[in-house]
Amino acid sequence: MKKYGVFVASLLAFALVLGGAGAAPAAEWPNEKPFTMLIPFAVGGGTDFNARLVAKIMEDVLDVRVNSINRTGGQGVVGHTAIAKGDPDGYTLGDIECELNMMHWAGLTDLTYRDLTPLALIVSVGGAVFVEQDSPHKDIKDLLAAIKENPGKLKASGASHGGIWHLCAAGMLQGEGLQVSDVIWVPNEGAAPSLQDMAAGGLDFVVCSPNEAAALVSAEKVRPLVTITKKRVATMPDVPTLKEATGSDWLLDSWSGIAAPGNLPEDLKVKMGDAIKKVWETAEFQETMAKAGKTTEYMGPDEFRDFLAEMDKNYGEVMKSVGLVKE
Repeated sequence: MKKYGVFVASLLAFALVLGGAGAAPAAEWPNEKPFTMLIPFAVGGGTDFNARLVAKIMEDVLDVRVNSINRTGGQGVVGHTAIAKGDPDGYTLGDIECELNMMHWAGLTDLTYRDLTPLALIVSVGGAVFVEQDSPHKDIKDLLAAIKENPGKLKASGASHGGIWHLCAAGMLQGEGLQVSDVIWVPNEGAAPSLQDMAAGGLDFVVCSPNEAAALVSAEKVRPLVTITKKRVATMPDVPTLKEATGSDWLLDSWSGIAAPGNLPEDLKVKMGDAIKKVWETAEFQETMAKAGKTTEYMGPDEFRDFLAEMDKNYGEVMKSVGLVKE
């Protein structure tokens, strides 16, 4: 019996040795495996610019190789889906854009921010309200009062119907108890033609990003009334936020960020998030974005997820008000 016990103990010890020899140590991250940066829009566009800049600096910061791949189609659905369904191994990531908060409300897909692992917000651009330099509306309260007194008379623009600045304007109006129809929205191809139309007397106000109107503000052709941002814009420090001017909490940013596939392990989420933060903090990233007229803003993984939840709710509410939600 004693010999049998010794034999069993020997077998157990041998098994432990074999088990220890066969157990591979956890692979370090990153290793020599190349990264894949998925880009949901075409080469040469703003999303492509953001993603390829991050990829380039990642190669320097982490001493790795990053392959950038454009996965276009479906108004961003194809690329965002590819990111969400990628391998959550720490080597697949992608640039996600504000369209992620729009396309499921529009009935294009069931995909939402919940299907991805947010890593970092890198760019966020809020709107601002501009009037012609000699406009009788001295501040945002004047403009809102004029809209209330003359429903359906004032004209505005800044984007196409359902574009980001149309939605931003619609939400602002709703926050003041107004109807979207209280202002005539004139569809336009973007901020530039809208600002030109306003300067020529064809519009009462324009909603667009501060950067898009900066040149005309400097030339004293148009005047900012308020920014629809969390904090005052550095280039317009004397212009109040909507919250400061009216008490409204309404926000609808045009944003860009980096995400990984869904179900990414927590340790990899932290490591990848830290890596993107290092990229964002580099002088190359900040200076390149500034030259491109983009407003950089950083949020880490958890804060970014909370931001996406807020934006998703706001996009859904305002898209419904302008008839863009597919029930």
